[in-house]
Amino acid sequence: MKKHYQILIIGAGTAGIMTAAQLKKRDSNLEIALVDPAAEHYYQPAWTLVGAGAYDKQKTIRPMASLIPKGVTWIQDEVVGFDADNQAIQTNKQGVLTYDYLVVCPGLVNDYSLIEGLAEAVEKGVVCSNYIDPEYTWKQLQAFQGGTAIFTQPSTPIKCGGAPQKIMYLACDYFRKKGIDKKTKVYFPMPGSVIFGVKVIADTLLEVVERYGIDFKPFHNPIRIDAEAKIAYFKPTNAQDNHCFVTSDDQQQRVLAADVVAMPFDFLHLAPPQTAPAFVKNSNLVNAMGWLDVDHNSLQHNKYTAIFGLGDVAGLPTAKTGAAIRKQVPVVVDNLMRLIQKQEATNKSYTGYSSCPLVTGYGKMVLAEFNYKNEFIPDPKLKQILVFSSHKEHWRLWMLKKHLLPYLYWSKMMKGEQV
Repeated sequence: MKKHYQILIIGAGTAGIMTAAQLKKRDSNLEIALVDPAAEHYYQPAWTLVGAGAYDKQKTIRPMASLIPKGVTWIQDEVVGFDADNQAIQTNKQGVLTYDYLVVCPGLVNDYSLIEGLAEAVEKGVVCSNYIDPEYTWKQLQAFQGGTAIFTQPSTPIKCGGAPQKIMYLACDYFRKKGIDKKTKVYFPMPGSVIFGVKVIADTLLEVVERYGIDFKPFHNPIRIDAEAKIAYFKPTNAQDNHCFVTSDDQQQRVLAADVVAMPFDFLHLAPPQTAPAFVKNSNLVNAMGWLDVDHNSLQHNKYTAIFGLGDVAGLPTAKTGAAIRKQVPVVVDNLMRLIQKQEATNKSYTGYSSCPLVTGYGKMVLAEFNYKNEFIPDPKLKQILVFSSHKEHWRLWMLKKHLLPYLYWSKMMKGEQV
């Protein structure tokens, strides 16, 4: 197998496939290789609906081989390290591969170790998560007969920051349809100070929270899950770290100080803490927070000009979503073409666009579109489907989420068409 490529792309998720496809549309003679060990590709935005019994998970899965753009080499291997000074990467099976240009977009990974007891709770089936197994979430929802239901998320950045509350709203609607809402208490403890960063969206969501009778608890960071006792522990995000742990006799003991909240539960849905993959996090390509250090507008690496990063692994102050990738890819592609033509990567047009389709019940959705400044920037094309106030709940937005967006993903985005 060849050891050198004009363009190497790490990761064949949304960002990698789209970048490769759009590059090939710009110049079919480009020599491109995608490096990814996965045999299957997932359309994860639909997993929210899978977790609520409103979508078939099998429809979210395609063989990776069917999505690799024509003329692009797929190297089914893992990347284990970088040697950016020599424009090389280290892979598990193929060894060292070198490049003229590198695009880093391997996504992110779940890290159970950042919440004590989470791995055990997942293993025992005490906690469910659409990020791990949305079909199990649906199974747990169906088995739930009432009691205390907790939905929460970590203090780390996560894929689609609104997802933990989407499944909560669908669950509340399901409890109502099932007739157990009156004997169910729903809590939403989360580390942030607001329910959503865009005010007009937050205002709508607070109305939804009130409608379902949800007890919203900001400034609550999950720190421990006791799988046996079914208790989740939270620390207020403004509390001092040293209030929670002491070490004595070589054993770590937990001190439940006054500022640690214990919440027993009958049902718990949790978004696990998430980080960059180890080979990225442990490299010299990351910022202080452990994410790929790229320019926020050009997506070019801040130290190595031959490297670009986008998608969930990128250290960008916006939500990690497929919609963000849709706007990032054209900028990366344009800048790569400029470099190939011996110009500078002067396209700095990415302004942090991201989008979060916030499902608020079966048949209802709000569409949050925003930028780095958390300004609400709805797509004018929404008017074509007769949606004029996307910050309010609308049944047409539900149809967009369930039917139109998956079609656009598989038939347009994955084929390199700009949508």
